[in-house]
Amino acid sequence: MSEKRIVRAAAVQIAPDFEQPGGTLARVCDAIDEAAAKGAQLVVFPETFVPYYPYFSFVRPPVASGPEHMRLYEQAVVVPGPVTEAVAERARRHRTVVVLGVNERDHGSLYNTQLVFDVDGRLVLKRRKITPTFHERMIWGQGDAAGLKVAHTGIGRVGALACWEHYNPLARYALMTQHEEIHCSQFPGSLVGPIFAEQIEVTIRHHALESGCFVVNSTGWLTDPQIDSVTTDPKLQKALRGGCFTAIVSPEGQLLAEPLREGEGIVIADLDMSLITKRKRMMDSVGHYARPELLSLAINDRPAVTVAPMAGCDAAAAVYSTGGNVDEREREPVGREPAIDD
Repeated sequence: MSEKRIVRAAAVQIAPDFEQPGGTLARVCDAIDEAAAKGAQLVVFPETFVPYYPYFSFVRPPVASGPEHMRLYEQAVVVPGPVTEAVAERARRHRTVVVLGVNERDHGSLYNTQLVFDVDGRLVLKRRKITPTFHERMIWGQGDAAGLKVAHTGIGRVGALACWEHYNPLARYALMTQHEEIHCSQFPGSLVGPIFAEQIEVTIRHHALESGCFVVNSTGWLTDPQIDSVTTDPKLQKALRGGCFTAIVSPEGQLLAEPLREGEGIVIADLDMSLITKRKRMMDSVGHYARPELLSLAINDRPAVTVAPMAGCDAAAAVYSTGGNVDEREREPVGREPAIDD
């Protein structure tokens, strides 16, 4: 019999630092140290945690959000850069996979970005939220499907989605087809009240069951003084409380530790990877339970570009908004049909 494979996971629920530039990053590094001291091999942080989620955009009208939006630009994360270097060093030091949500600045645009660092400190995945939700569309640009990838890490196949991306079943299915073993979900927390926490629980437990994988979910937290700093209106403050459900779920939909619904802390659980096979033996959504001859998913996983070459031109001359390397797939003419995912 093969040796049982156990991965210890940690989901972090802490408050950002609204006051000190770089303060949230320091909190991230401290939390990685704390989780690693408890044996964690995977540490997951909330949505756009560095420097902070743009709570202001949820309760302030756009015309009054200019100064806060500019401040977010000033503190946003450039990838690669000092923030990624600091987190990579911690991941490498502790041999820990780290999943971090950041406000990424790419020249004149901000993006809701998820970063996955492997145990050797390499940044193995950078993906952007496909469609920002409601108020978020005033803050972030749209991502593309180039980031809908499962990262092969030292602890297994890790996938990630942010917040209401989990309500896009095709986005989830894209990760499922890549046989993700651990799904890292991130939400802002401290929003909308208890109903948001209830929705998060339903969402992450459903994905665990449907995909046959573990889900490690992290939500953020705001202190009362931080809520006061966003708005002093008591009615609007109600929209900045509750909504926290930091938890870890098994492939059978079971909560593996007591969820954290308020305050700061770290939820830790051991993931017995054999439970994935136990679940998929009964129902494998992308295997024996699928009907690809009836239903299939088409994915355009090329990076979004602002300038693309015409057919027959040298693709190396194109200016790519992602700043990535040109590969052979990107040399194909614009407008080709997306491939059918297999």
